[in-house]
Amino acid sequence: MAEEAGLPLVVVGGGPAGMMTGLLFARAGVRTIVLEKHADFLRDFRGDTVHPSTLDLFDELGLLDALLARPHDKAPTIDAVIAGRRCRIADFSHLPGQARFIAMMPQWDFLDFVAGQARSCPAFSLRMNADVTGLTERDGRITGVRLASGETIAAALVIAADGRGSILREAAGLPLKDLGAPIDVLWFRVPKARTPDNRTQGYIGGGEMIVTIDRHDYFQCARVIAKGALEAVRAAGIEAFRADVAAAAPDLAQAIGSISGWNDVKLLSVSLDRLTRWHRPGLLAIGDAAHAMSPVGGVGINLAIQDAVAAANILAGPLARMADPDPLLYRVQRRRMLPVRVIQTLQRIIHRTVIGAAMRNRTPKIPAIIRLLQIFPPLQALPARLLGLGIRREHIASPRAARKPALQRRDA
Repeated sequence: MAEEAGLPLVVVGGGPAGMMTGLLFARAGVRTIVLEKHADFLRDFRGDTVHPSTLDLFDELGLLDALLARPHDKAPTIDAVIAGRRCRIADFSHLPGQARFIAMMPQWDFLDFVAGQARSCPAFSLRMNADVTGLTERDGRITGVRLASGETIAAALVIAADGRGSILREAAGLPLKDLGAPIDVLWFRVPKARTPDNRTQGYIGGGEMIVTIDRHDYFQCARVIAKGALEAVRAAGIEAFRADVAAAAPDLAQAIGSISGWNDVKLLSVSLDRLTRWHRPGLLAIGDAAHAMSPVGGVGINLAIQDAVAAANILAGPLARMADPDPLLYRVQRRRMLPVRVIQTLQRIIHRTVIGAAMRNRTPKIPAIIRLLQIFPPLQALPARLLGLGIRREHIASPRAARKPALQRRDA
């Protein structure tokens, strides 16, 4: 490692895991380069939910007020319309900490905020339009990355945060376990009038599950379909698509005509998998690159950020001292594997017992556990704690580099 002293940490991917990693390592004084292949952060497929566990991390960094100065809505509860009845699933008002709500903030705004904070650290740099296509290697150790332009960047450590279709985890030969996702999602927009409250919610009924994310003047909508069912949906025609959506989610009926054709409907292929080994010498995978999550619960963003915090807690101090990170990489996986396994297990159960049952039964009944939450509202704090705070949540323990004092002006 001595010959690589002074090389940067290279983070591949400018999503939540990558940008949070960039901020925390640069804050610790580690020279950090984040490489994002796109020209901007604008992606409809990126979610909007910033959960209390993430908001609490920004509070620990002293950045919560600045983050919440960005446009957002507060969702103190999660509701769903099941078989025509509105049901409350989770109530965040009793959680500990400053943030007892989910912040509904488009992810491009969130990422832009994190990038802005990271740029205040002298050790940070962000390169957009930087398409990483592979790794460089010497004597069995990853030594950097290769870009589509032909450029190579040498690194003290590469962190793969390049998402569920990670090029780097495949290039590194990291072993992947596919847990099987029985669903896909059709993604589309429906215009709406602005309302004083955020009306994000889900609808289950008539053999359908629809989620509507309120983005002020439009709903970003997700229609859940069986894995591989896209061609059958298309074969039924766009009019049938509009009719099925309007029947399942009546609030969309008035404006569903804005979906003029299949060009307005995009397929989001759902994955549920995890690496059995997240690292090899010179490389660590985190976030979706290490464990692709189902969209159930909207927890993927927040798990990815927790990975970034764990990585910084374990590695930022040693890297700042130019120590060899390789003997420490396994500790990040050991720390984060339990919450990943627990949440993925719960998601598989929900796929089977809630979503699968709803899509098979055109006249669904409200599940017993949901009925119990309506009878005893205090129980709604339990799913709120699981969704909002997660399992084995992280806290900021990575160092902050000392700032050089400003030169004092001498009086004449």
